[in-house]
Amino acid sequence: MNLQTDRLLLRRWKDSDSPPFSAMNADPVVMRHFPKMLTSDESQALIEKIEKFFEKESFGLWAVELASNQNFIGFVGLWRPTFDAHFTPCVEIGWRLAKEFWGQGYAPEAAKKVLEDGFERIGLDEIVAMTALPNKNSMRVMEKIGMTYDPLDNFMHPSLVDGHHLKEHVLYRIQKSDWIECK
Repeated sequence: MNLQTDRLLLRRWKDSDSPPFSAMNADPVVMRHFPKMLTSDESQALIEKIEKFFEKESFGLWAVELASNQNFIGFVGLWRPTFDAHFTPCVEIGWRLAKEFWGQGYAPEAAKKVLEDGFERIGLDEIVAMTALPNKNSMRVMEKIGMTYDPLDNFMHPSLVDGHHLKEHVLYRIQKSDWIECK
């Protein structure tokens, strides 16, 4: 099964995705709102983890390619966070695109398709998104796809040490009923 928009194909991962995925995860601009850049081995391990998650859950982080030329540009999809917080357990929507594909509307386009899949095929009632407080670009994507923000949902990410500049995170939410109204 794949998901498709006018410009994008969201699909399972292929071996050929590994080199551009590794390059993206080693880019300091792309990874500036993450605790660290990833090595090639760490990127490959993440692909394997994503694929195992798909097998278990029937959803996950889709590899995204341009429909026009089949170029891999990043990922967009659903995931279950593994840490404890006031909003877990939950399903999170997330994305990461190579920087040359930023600002072209690909992240919200793919994310809207993922929300549709999450609410219609998977049957979720709510999907959340989170990011570090400084990541204004991701927050704009969250707003473009109809998610709402409540400052009372801000949290300190338990995987980061106290004092880390990315420790404070924002949480956005969308309910199935609100998504249906935005469709």
